[in-house]
Amino acid sequence: MSTAHTTLPYRFVAIEGNIGAGKTTLSRMIADQYNCRLILEEFSDNPFLPFFYENPERYAFPVELFFMTERHKQLQSELAQTDLFQQGIVSDYFFLKTLLFAKNNLQDEEYRLFQRLFHILNANFPKPDLLVYLHRPVDQLLVNIKKRGRDFEKDIAPAYLQSIQQAYFEFFKTDQELPVLVLDINEMDFVQNRAHYDVLLEVLQKPYGPGLHQVNV
Repeated sequence: MSTAHTTLPYRFVAIEGNIGAGKTTLSRMIADQYNCRLILEEFSDNPFLPFFYENPERYAFPVELFFMTERHKQLQSELAQTDLFQQGIVSDYFFLKTLLFAKNNLQDEEYRLFQRLFHILNANFPKPDLLVYLHRPVDQLLVNIKKRGRDFEKDIAPAYLQSIQQAYFEFFKTDQELPVLVLDINEMDFVQNRAHYDVLLEVLQKPYGPGLHQVNV
């Protein structure tokens, strides 16, 4: 591993990305690299998820509601610990993803109700100092999804992944308060290729102000 830097210049970093982008893997590696507290989304406990992929219209609302309440419970517990920001935090999700996925998956009336609940729960959460989005093309996401072999993900359609990707970028264009770093990692394998990983670490050492920053790495 790279040893050029011993700390991250950000206290709270959220690693985001589409399904299969590699956000959890990279979060683990960075947390280990810099001895940060690691927060990983507990997605596999959602009992509605397998049914949602089979019948999205019927199960969209319960699946998103379950995700929101579980994410809120987890983040509230993790972020309440007073020593977290002294140690540093790396998370493989940002609570706002709850709203982005819901907007993509819910009908209008359901989304309006969901949005009201979300803003109540989100009111007191600290925002990350840097939001990193790992961008890969949909065909590469499908390869990664197939490779990890989760049964409930096997029927994810390319159009669904494309719509999720579009939801993220629409948010990035409208939010000017949060520093957002979009990393185009189309050809990168930061797990098998240490040089690729070192490049990512160097990019994360740079200062980024509020707004959208896009880097091809």
